[in-house]
Amino acid sequence: MFRNFLFTLRRIKTYALIGESGTGKSFRAKLVAQKYGIDFIIDDGLLIRDNRILAGHSAKKEKTFMAAVKTALFDDKTTRDEVARKLQGEKFRKILVLGTSEKMVNKIAARLQLPGPTRLIHIEDIASQEEIERAIRTRKIEGKHVIPLPSIEVKRNYPHIFYDAIRILKHRGFAEALGPTPKVHEKSVVRPEYSKRGKVIISEAALSQMVIHCVDEYNQYVRIKKIAVKDDDAGYRLVITIDVPYGTQLGGNIHELQSYVIDNIERYTGILIEEVNVIIDKIIQKDN
Repeated sequence: MFRNFLFTLRRIKTYALIGESGTGKSFRAKLVAQKYGIDFIIDDGLLIRDNRILAGHSAKKEKTFMAAVKTALFDDKTTRDEVARKLQGEKFRKILVLGTSEKMVNKIAARLQLPGPTRLIHIEDIASQEEIERAIRTRKIEGKHVIPLPSIEVKRNYPHIFYDAIRILKHRGFAEALGPTPKVHEKSVVRPEYSKRGKVIISEAALSQMVIHCVDEYNQYVRIKKIAVKDDDAGYRLVITIDVPYGTQLGGNIHELQSYVIDNIERYTGILIEEVNVIIDKIIQKDN
């Protein structure tokens, strides 16, 4: 909190580039940074400046998808403290954070003790639908990911996942969205370990069991009647219908229950819970 206050005093501005997985955020990150005069980029667990990794660990190196999500969210305290200390010692005014949703970039900013994003840039603002769909196909079919760093930097730090290098030039559409002619940028194409092994998906049944366990831990007298789960690239959305015991404070306690469910599921799985909606169906006696 104190560091966040210091960043505010220094008038640090956080920008966010938001888009679903595989839509080309990392591919376009450097050009977005150039347009807005941003020196620092946070992408998939890395703090990047001037084509160099300053701190952090790439989520692309993880062997499982869940571990990759945790790394991207700076779930490990040692790593996030390392990145936060590095940021504290650097002089800068703007930083770009990449994420799949507004919630994700807010969580990353909070964990790194940065101010919340003051400008949200969506991938749809800077890429055509055709470009986004092409990027998604490449991700799904070939399992290729982009790191906004030149090949020499990626080969030095993560040689086992390096695949290819690409040079980005101005082209119609992208240039119109970003303004003046950008410089040539080199990106690295990688094949993460987890993409070679296929996806790991949490089923609705498994997620529901986790919700039941969390609610029972929080208050054994709360009865769950129904759980609805919706999954999209921004995260999971849950609707929990419950009966609560008489005397329960329906304001503070229920909000605490929401936070308890979200925090515990995100902590142990790495997945993002975009929202938890609670429907109170009945007030019951504890001995019922």
